Amino acid sequence: MMRKSTIQKLVDKALADGPKAVPSKGMKYLKDVPIGSMFETKLGTRGVLIELHANAKVVILHSNCSKDDKNYYLGKQIISEHTEVYKWVE
Repeated sequence: MMRKSTIQKLVDKALADGPKAVPSKGMKYLKDVPIGSMFETKLGTRGVLIELHANAKVVILHSNCSKDDKNYYLGKQIISEHTEVYKWVE
């Protein structure tokens, strides 16, 4: 059985190191793409990055969704800055 102090040391080390998030091979996070760049995601969504703070403000130009849902998905959207993109044009 582990002592309480040993467990606390392990917890403190795990929290200090933290998880290291890296994008998949050949991809970048949206936060690493220059503002004004066009991008495409793995699912085929295409758009332009217009602003970047805690999240990314984008204009979605194309989305693989049904015609009924296009009005919702197209246009200005706020998505995660950690969205993986694999194509971008500066």
